[in-house]
Order: sequence, then structure tokens, then C-alpha cells
Amino acid sequence: MKSETSTPTGEFTLRLSATRRGARLARLLAVQQLRDWGVTGSAAEAAELVVAELANNAALHGRVPGRDFELRMERGEGHVHIELSDARGERRPERRPEPAQDPDEGGYGLLLVAALAEAWGVKDRCVGKTVWATVRTRPRCPR
Repeated sequence: MKSETSTPTGEFTLRLSATRRGARLARLLAVQQLRDWGVTGSAAEAAELVVAELANNAALHGRVPGRDFELRMERGEGHVHIELSDARGERRPERRPEPAQDPDEGGYGLLLVAALAEAWGVKDRCVGKTVWATVRTRPRCPR
């Protein structure tokens, strides 16, 4: 059920069941991969929170019985690009300026992603969708 790839080129791909356990494993394995890449400190914490939120959303809102979700991370020059793909293309995240009025309704997760990531968005796939985010791993150089 689990397939994992880690290469010297800085790519990591993982397929997990679209469950709470799968989301938790995605976060834990992403943390280990970030350590292996030497990403530490606040950048690693930001990437971990982004993976946790996107994986939780994939398991909760993108779940199709019998279908997995996929985590893909790519280490770039000064950033980590994170993608979570699920099988529910018709359920796309909203870019809400404010969380829901009732805290029990949620709505805070993507605000957290927006605050921690340099950019984020959604793209279509043949089956489902991919929610992506880019997290900086070192400060921008002043111009």
C-alpha cells in the first residue's frame, strides 16, 4: 500500500491511505525526509505544518473509498515544494479571506498554509486534484 521514493535529486513521493492514520504518517515521514535533506528550524516546522494540514484535508475532504492520496515533495534552491493529490476533483479548497464564523466549522487550516507558504494553489489532475504549496527554506536575499 505504501510506496516511497527518495532520490539524490531532492524528490520524495509517498502514497498513503486517505485516513487520519495516513495523514499522520505523511507528516511523520515528511519530517524525516526534511531532516535527511538538512532542512531544519522554522523552515522545517513550517513545511511540517503545511504537510499536516494538506494531508488532513486530503484524508477528510478528498477521500474516495479505496483510493489513496499522494504526498510529493521536491527540494529546490531555497525552498521545498509540497504537493498533496487526492481523488476528489470536485471538492476544491476555497480561498476564504476569513475563517468560518463558527470555529467548529473549521476554515483555519488553509489560512495557516497561506501564512506559512510563499505561495499555494490547486491544479487539476486526470483524476482528482493536487493542492500545492511552496515553503522557503532560507531567507530571501535583499536586493
